[in-house]
Amino acid sequence: MRVLRRYRLVLLAGVGALLLGAAALPAPTGAVPSCAQPAGPAQMRAVWIAGVDNVDWPSRPGLSVADQQQEYRTILDDAQRRRLNTVMVQVRPTADAFWPSPFEPWSQWLTGTQGQDPGYDPLAFLVQETHNRGLAFHAWFNPFRISKQADVGRLTANHPARLHPDWVLTYGGRLYYDPGKPEVREFVMNAMMDAVRRYDVDAVHFDDYFYPYPDGSAPIPDAATFTAHGGGFTDVADWRRDNVNQLVRGMSERIRAAKPGVEFGISPFGIWRNASEDPRGSATSGLSSYSAIYADTLTWIDNRWINYVVPQIYWEIGNPRADYATLMPWWARAVAGKRVDLYVGQAAYKVGSSSAWGDGQLAEHLALNRAHPEVLGDVYFSAASLRSNAAAAIDQVAAEYYRATARSPGC
Repeated sequence: MRVLRRYRLVLLAGVGALLLGAAALPAPTGAVPSCAQPAGPAQMRAVWIAGVDNVDWPSRPGLSVADQQQEYRTILDDAQRRRLNTVMVQVRPTADAFWPSPFEPWSQWLTGTQGQDPGYDPLAFLVQETHNRGLAFHAWFNPFRISKQADVGRLTANHPARLHPDWVLTYGGRLYYDPGKPEVREFVMNAMMDAVRRYDVDAVHFDDYFYPYPDGSAPIPDAATFTAHGGGFTDVADWRRDNVNQLVRGMSERIRAAKPGVEFGISPFGIWRNASEDPRGSATSGLSSYSAIYADTLTWIDNRWINYVVPQIYWEIGNPRADYATLMPWWARAVAGKRVDLYVGQAAYKVGSSSAWGDGQLAEHLALNRAHPEVLGDVYFSAASLRSNAAAAIDQVAAEYYRATARSPGC
């Protein structure tokens, strides 16, 4: 999730060419998911739990096993008290793992040292503890981010990025796997599917990071990859979107083949395209995820490669460039009749940051949502905010909108 720059809107020029069409996958068939929740109305009430930079869990690296586990139980206590029903937990933040992965090293966010065994299997604990509470567990993966610093030599000696330096892009002071290389996409899918196959997760979840967000300093250094793998594409932007589409479709196919009852969802940046760039776009004037990070969410929806979408509509009602009251209905229209569920990503971290973001702003968002039946719930970023700056705001939401329990959609 983008905490610091998420809501900075950047004007971008439109991209003229649209993606080539792709055949739709069949709708998923149902095996009974593992989250045991009572029958009744379904409404997504979820919280993101970020591991990167120790944003949420664990709160700092190097905690004892007992302290890590107690911190997680406290997060679940808070979720249950507010009658939430789902957690989306980051288990692969930076090309690393919160489980004993045969593909990638143990995460530095657990112990402070990449590759160091934390002394237990965190993912097994997270899933079991979550299901013991009757909550759904969505495993949150970041596909291409390797490191938030730019020195490959600081990675553990057997890190895949050190073993395959040709897989790596350096951009904006960070390291990324190159999405344009077929072997990279194959590797990251295998790494993520290892967790899907081995653990009783209820869904696979991606956030908004695909190609890196532009920093304005230089172009993405993938010209050689485009020359080698560009195929019939004449426009590098269309090629990059196709690379992301291949990842999304490939993960969708693999998840459905391995575990048909496991859902797949993505949380894109809140603006697909502006209407000034594309008549199908929203009446906004901000950064376009289609153009900036090469994420064509409408293609994923139209082809049903995903079960749900969680646009990060991280702006207040009345924002002059990206109004919540404009974007939420736009996304509702985008999923209408498509058999893809819509949940709204809510910026709990912004509560109290300005006069527009008072304690009542989140509740006002849910009031607007009620007029759009396509909106099937909300996801809050993030757990730490619900315990600090947004505590009063989420208590108000719970009192007004979560008086009774609801099951997580898909359970």
